[in-house]
Amino acid sequence: MAEGARNRMTLLLAITTEAGQEQAETLARAVLEARLAACVALTPLQSLYHWQGELVTGHEVQLLIKSRPEQLQELEALVHRLHSYDTPEWIHWEASCSRGYGAWLTACGPGNAECSSDLR
Repeated sequence: MAEGARNRMTLLLAITTEAGQEQAETLARAVLEARLAACVALTPLQSLYHWQGELVTGHEVQLLIKSRPEQLQELEALVHRLHSYDTPEWIHWEASCSRGYGAWLTACGPGNAECSSDLR
């Protein structure tokens, strides 16, 4: 195994969008309080998309959710249950991260009362 590979861990990244800042923050807090992610980054953006036969332009907030692969099913279920859209965007993939970041991500998971900011 290459030296770089030994210093890496796998994480789950997932993207969804919400209609506005308040909805995005509410969803992000629910995900974090359920310990299904260590971090959720919120980014305002303008989206153009097809919806019900029309081309729509709207302002949304994108949530980039950083979690662990084994939490995918529970995370997806929670997001779909609480999302404000009938058909929410849900895109996810596995990526590599440094061991240090992966340790912090793991420390923020279920059963841990507090994440250690020293690991981040």
